[in-house]
Amino acid sequence: MRRLRINLVKAGVIALALVPLGAVAGLLWSAIAPAAQYVVTEAGPRLADPETQALIEADGWFAVITAAFGLLTGAAAYAVGRRAPVGALLGLVAGGCAAAYVALLVGGAAAETARAADEGITMISSLDVTAPGVLVAWPLFATVVFGAIEFVIGYPPPGETAYPPPGEATET
Repeated sequence: MRRLRINLVKAGVIALALVPLGAVAGLLWSAIAPAAQYVVTEAGPRLADPETQALIEADGWFAVITAAFGLLTGAAAYAVGRRAPVGALLGLVAGGCAAAYVALLVGGAAAETARAADEGITMISSLDVTAPGVLVAWPLFATVVFGAIEFVIGYPPPGETAYPPPGEATET
């Protein structure tokens, strides 16, 4: 019961720590990624340049930035959550998903601007993700890094066990 409580607390702390990092990632994304230009018509917003690569570039930059944050947070979570690896891993997955969503919201809101052209045409600049699969880059890379570090460093030497036998006291 004590180990369960420790894992749940560790998961909650790590998940909550990642959410503000999502805002930082979103601001970085809005500063780097190109925003797509839209023309507002009676039928609604339409791409100003239908052949633009801005939508694909925005997805790519979002994936790169959130993957980099995932790599860093996966290593940090391993260092912090080494005694409760299950909780740390759950916190990484939940917090990574939440942080990626926050990055999407903050980055999209920071990049959205409207301006009126000389001819009276309203243009909108918008930054959004068109490939929803990039939202899992953060938790995916964080989990991979956590697992790789656990495999390399956390693996016990031959003859030793990773965890004490049941009923034996452990240090916390």
